[in-house]
Amino acid sequence: MKTKIFIAILITVILPVASYLIVSKYSSDAINMPRRYFYDTVTSRMEKGRLVNDTVWHKVKPFKLKNQFGKEVGLEDWGDKIIIADFIFTSCPNVCPTLTKNIKKIQTAFNKTDSIVRFVSFTIDPDRDSVTRMKAYGDKYGINHDTWWFLTGDRKEIYNIAFNEFKASIAAEGNIDTGFIHTQNIFLLDRDKVVRGWYNGMDSSNIEKLIKDIVLLSMERDKKRKRNLFRK
Repeated sequence: MKTKIFIAILITVILPVASYLIVSKYSSDAINMPRRYFYDTVTSRMEKGRLVNDTVWHKVKPFKLKNQFGKEVGLEDWGDKIIIADFIFTSCPNVCPTLTKNIKKIQTAFNKTDSIVRFVSFTIDPDRDSVTRMKAYGDKYGINHDTWWFLTGDRKEIYNIAFNEFKASIAAEGNIDTGFIHTQNIFLLDRDKVVRGWYNGMDSSNIEKLIKDIVLLSMERDKKRKRNLFRK
């Protein structure tokens, strides 16, 4: 009888806990997560007698622009959501419509799990792309306005966001006109608003990879939370 009880405890308690600890320790190394690209500083500290480097990864700074409903918003208003972003203008004849259609496919793919990801399109022609025009553009492509913002506002601020926050010129290897940004890249930000990749929005294989990377980031563990899991 005691043997049977021990086996039952082993199966129902010990094995699941052991499996959890093993997966928690090794799974992050077994999966190739989307890398981080840009850092602000690197600091050093001593830990257990050895020098450890801490990288402060570049985060997109808070901003306020008007969305397609005329409301002032910023990425921080969406909390810890994964962000997909691009830079478009509504009168664009070819590249922008394709980008929007492909991002719409991604939005549809995550329609049943819309708590994971949000979408942002910045206009690079804010002098013409008013709030009303941005709303009409979104309507034209049948997007879900609840999870996708089309942002307009001060031109200088938008270009600063593109170049200094998303590092658009670096992503395009410098092949961007600083006077008029026209990139076909789609950018991926993690929950901390750190750039984790950019993808050719005209390439179907890149879109597939972007979808996979969104899923990977949605499973990414917060190391601080994991360390505190058994302290409560």
